Amino acid sequence: MTLREQMQEREETTLSPLACKSSQTRGRTRTEEECGFRTPFQRDTDRIVYSKAFRRLKHKTQVFLQPEGDHYRTRMTHTLEVSRIARTMARALFLNEDLTEAIALGHDLGHTPFGHAGERLLNEVMPGGFAHYKQSVRVVERLEKGGQGLNLTWEVRNGIACHTKGTPAATLEGQLVRLADHIAYINHDIEDALRGKIIYPMDLPLETSRVLGFTHSARINTLVADAIQASQGQGEIRQSPQVGEAMRSLKEFMFDSVYTNPMAKGEEGKAQDMLRRLFEYYQKNPDELPDDFQSIRQEEGVERAVCDYIAGMTDPFAVDRFKELFLPKGWTVL
Repeated sequence: MTLREQMQEREETTLSPLACKSSQTRGRTRTEEECGFRTPFQRDTDRIVYSKAFRRLKHKTQVFLQPEGDHYRTRMTHTLEVSRIARTMARALFLNEDLTEAIALGHDLGHTPFGHAGERLLNEVMPGGFAHYKQSVRVVERLEKGGQGLNLTWEVRNGIACHTKGTPAATLEGQLVRLADHIAYINHDIEDALRGKIIYPMDLPLETSRVLGFTHSARINTLVADAIQASQGQGEIRQSPQVGEAMRSLKEFMFDSVYTNPMAKGEEGKAQDMLRRLFEYYQKNPDELPDDFQSIRQEEGVERAVCDYIAGMTDPFAVDRFKELFLPKGWTVL
């Protein structure tokens, strides 16, 4: 037996009957020879981590646009926190950690520069709309590796596509990543907002804190422990009514106090205006799109190519392109 076959045999005996075993994958769009020492889901994790889109996450906004300070979250650190929370829950529930990790690491690959402000702008200007979870699937299916995509397994792509709202993922691992994403962003956004003095500890709803805890680590511990206990032996990932309601209340507080707060989001209009100008420019001048996007232009239209290009930009790259195209350059005498 190969090492991969030994690991897959071990999955059959150690994982929950409710777990998705790698030997049961629905497979890839393009058939490939199996690896001798990695399961299909382990290979997917490696492909995501080695992708260009994953590396760009370190320069994409989470909540605060280009914050000054070393400790604010980026889309990359958010992704890593989601992965750790999800794997902790998967291990406790005897689910497939490799599948969980692959979904978690890939779930935000399609996010735009400047966070949800960029997403809203592209949704406005792109015919047919735009959603980052759909773009994440497009990244792994079409945009990476020179247009070939990463050829990930069906289960990973399904988990990425279903990580926000709507129809739950087909696997418990995918459902678990959706909850881990919410646990991660609500709590680290609180921490960043406190650091940025957007809110203060006494602003947090008292009744919510009494249920979830009064510190960052206490809240995450409560939410993770509750999900594990409520989901054991169930065919879905759940929360207890009390903790679920407290989490919804905390999310409402964050939307009211942080996500729509002019102090935290006051620059978003400028970022959106910048992305709008870039979209219009490349829409009128598609020959200036990089070579990687010319085939998309020919096959799927100019707007699709422009949208893919801008969605993949990092915050600083978008700013640099705007400066290059729209700001006058000083005269240099050699």
